[in-house]
Amino acid sequence: MGQFNFFEIEKQSENRMATVYLNGPDARNSMVWDFWKELPELVDYLEQDESIKCVVIASKKKSFSVGLELNEFGEKFGDIIQGATADKRMQFLKLIQDMQSGFIRMMNSPIVFLGAVHRHCIGGALDLICACDIRLAAKDASVSLRETKVAIVADMCSLNRLPGIIGQGNTRLMAFTGADYDAQKCKEMGLFSEIYEGQEELHKQAQSMANEIAANPGIVLKGVKEQLNYMADHTPEEGLKYVAVWNAAFLDSEDFRELQAAFKERRRPVYRS
Repeated sequence: MGQFNFFEIEKQSENRMATVYLNGPDARNSMVWDFWKELPELVDYLEQDESIKCVVIASKKKSFSVGLELNEFGEKFGDIIQGATADKRMQFLKLIQDMQSGFIRMMNSPIVFLGAVHRHCIGGALDLICACDIRLAAKDASVSLRETKVAIVADMCSLNRLPGIIGQGNTRLMAFTGADYDAQKCKEMGLFSEIYEGQEELHKQAQSMANEIAANPGIVLKGVKEQLNYMADHTPEEGLKYVAVWNAAFLDSEDFRELQAAFKERRRPVYRS
């Protein structure tokens, strides 16, 4: 395992991070079937390497991605999409759920994912970065929740994750219009944390941020992500109870003991997880 058609993986084991480049068949990284089939397999593969704590998702091509390749999708699944019987509708439901599974795997993974966007980020590409924990962009990035304009109710990730990232108002603006929004507007909305001059600087800074994140204890990164995911549909009081139980169970880790020793010895801690 580890050979993918749509993804190119560069591991930096010494820094405990990796960069995954979208590597579709065309210059704008249209999401052909390989993307949807391989994304959950990619997350499984990355998780098998316990040294990997943070992953940058980027593209070396002309665009980050223009989203679902509609022509291929229609040719491959047209009989299911237009099926007239309940059996065909169930097959289509299963297909949608299979396509969603990669994003769900990313959201539930202990790995911290950073999306690094340049040029086009349309439809399924927006779904992809919504499944990430942090999003960065080059100043030429252009983002669209395009499904409305192509007669689809967005069903992968964006309508479900965006309200928690940019708020209901901005999500409704993007969803109802299907319009293009530039990097600065997206940063004002809260979609992007930082904007950089160009693709090269974006990738450099994304990897630098990933290195900084991966230098922290893995057990703590996992716990932080677990808490933030839990808070998506729980009250602050419920969250405080949950994190109290978490720390009661997992605070006294090897890394925490290393921190205490390092503090006493006035040196930098060397974390193991």
